[in-house]
Amino acid sequence: MDDNGFDWGTFLRRWQDEWVPSEDDAEELAEGDVTLADLALASPPASEADVADAERRLGTRLPPSYRAFLLASNGWSLRDDSIHQLGAAHEIGWFGDPFSMTPMYRESLDERATEQQVLLAGMWERALQLETDSDMSYALLDPGDTDKEGEWALYVYKGWSGELPSRYPSFRAYMQRRYESFHAERAQLPGFVNDTTRARDADVARAREEALSGRWEAARELLAVAKRYGRPGAWGMLRQLDVLSQGVGHGGMHFGGLVADPRCTDELVPVMALARARDSRPHLDARRFPLGIETDDGIQAAADAILARVRDGSYRYAPGGDFGRAVDEAREAARWGDTDGAWRVIRAALPSWSPPAPGLLAPLGLLADPVLGPVVTQERGRELLATPRAGRTGTVPEPVPDVDPPGLSWLAESRRWNAPYGSYRCLWVEDVEPDALPGLVGEDRSAGLTAPPVRPAGWFPHDVRQRRDDMAPWEDRAVVAVGRTGSGWAFGFDPAARTRGPGLLFASPAAEASRGGGRAVVLWIRRGRDDLPAVFHLSVAERGEELYAYTLRGTDVERSGPVPGALDPERVLSGVGDADRERRLLAALEQEFGLSLPRHALSEGILPELTTRSWNRAPREGEVFAYATVSSGRPRP
Repeated sequence: MDDNGFDWGTFLRRWQDEWVPSEDDAEELAEGDVTLADLALASPPASEADVADAERRLGTRLPPSYRAFLLASNGWSLRDDSIHQLGAAHEIGWFGDPFSMTPMYRESLDERATEQQVLLAGMWERALQLETDSDMSYALLDPGDTDKEGEWALYVYKGWSGELPSRYPSFRAYMQRRYESFHAERAQLPGFVNDTTRARDADVARAREEALSGRWEAARELLAVAKRYGRPGAWGMLRQLDVLSQGVGHGGMHFGGLVADPRCTDELVPVMALARARDSRPHLDARRFPLGIETDDGIQAAADAILARVRDGSYRYAPGGDFGRAVDEAREAARWGDTDGAWRVIRAALPSWSPPAPGLLAPLGLLADPVLGPVVTQERGRELLATPRAGRTGTVPEPVPDVDPPGLSWLAESRRWNAPYGSYRCLWVEDVEPDALPGLVGEDRSAGLTAPPVRPAGWFPHDVRQRRDDMAPWEDRAVVAVGRTGSGWAFGFDPAARTRGPGLLFASPAAEASRGGGRAVVLWIRRGRDDLPAVFHLSVAERGEELYAYTLRGTDVERSGPVPGALDPERVLSGVGDADRERRLLAALEQEFGLSLPRHALSEGILPELTTRSWNRAPREGEVFAYATVSSGRPRP
């Protein structure tokens, strides 16, 4: 921090003039133990001779900002901190590491230690001690940790905390932070109004306009400063910008006093509930949903109900007006896999969003919707923030790229989509809606699709699936995510088929799936490994009859029906190395039928699900079927 031009006299007088007693100070005043004069912060300035004497005694020139401070006030009372009093020039001295901190810190250094860690380890022996009264705390200036302006870093060590010292780049930076904390600690006091509070409140109002106009980064800078001063609304607005630009985390999340406004409930509380629901600590379920501020019973009850819906996956973000209608349209697109199309609908409608309360800056409730939340990636969250809304004008940002690659070739690019089994399978049906698939291939023709299972953030879809006890050992019922391709085919995709691929009892569901009148395509790929060859199965049917099929095991091909040349594996894979076989076969299938799969919707687990009938037939008379079950864990008593 460059101290040139900084007026310590003006800064310290303003601090002194704005000072009002804290609750503890007011109690002491009421009891008559102290007077207002006793509570003065400032001291008379030191003279140049006083400072020069101190520098001769210490054998060094003091850093610029601290030296200038002494010439404005020879000491300072910090009544609201664990450092109570900064000493005068004649009272400061070398710390000398009286508690032998140096060996302890140096023992922790190794070849991976950072420059800052090395500096901290040596700070204790060379630091200058500034405080003369404290709560087991020390204000230490380090002449070994300097910047290009000659400033020394200041460390505050709270001996009772067990924490590392807090570092400030200079004495001025430390005093500025203490001044901000003084304001924050009194922000809620009635009548605490002065030029500084008015200026910071004006910054909050300006930040709101900047944010709604799409200039969210400028708004964030203003709010970050206002938050340090404890200005009302700054914390909640800043958290909104952070959540949209960085994503929803885990555990506690708070928006300050905004949550106490019932108009904010539907935008802020769902995001808080999502963060809490993602926390894996089971004891939190039994505790009351903490909102971070005292609210009335109506808001708390609404919050508890929202948390329950977020946890069971039934929450739906439902704003009103034109934006609400766009949200409904976007959800319908996303629920079948078109997350890119859903985002385009939301993006086009953003200018029509209007905040139901002055402290709201964006439609945060989107993030908690189990279908639309995954649509708003971090990049799209920042695009949302950069889009003018609520009637404001400004520059419209360039759209961020779509997240879904076209076609099917992306399946060969990453092992994530089929981890950990190395096998995936899919069926596509032409000219039917996705919700018609249960009647064609479902284990229960009369049942509908089911909602995707609620799973912690970062889990793969297969992590929450368990084999059912009512399945015969030979059965292989797929649990598929159901959606619609851009070309209108309904699909069901199993990203992690647990079986080893199509075996002797395999019966393709293509013929049954095509009973609706259009074509049906079944694909099953199992990646190879040292003890197993790669398997690629394709079967195509129409109007209930299989047209052709083949299963490629390594280099051996089993065929039935006339396979078109564009799909014939011997032709498609001619001259292709092992590393590109899967990609080449997928590309041929994509080109022949115009098929695709939505990577983003599948990876986020937002599509409805269907349990199909078995992909294996029952063993016939005389056929032998063997299986083994391996389990781990403690034996049951």
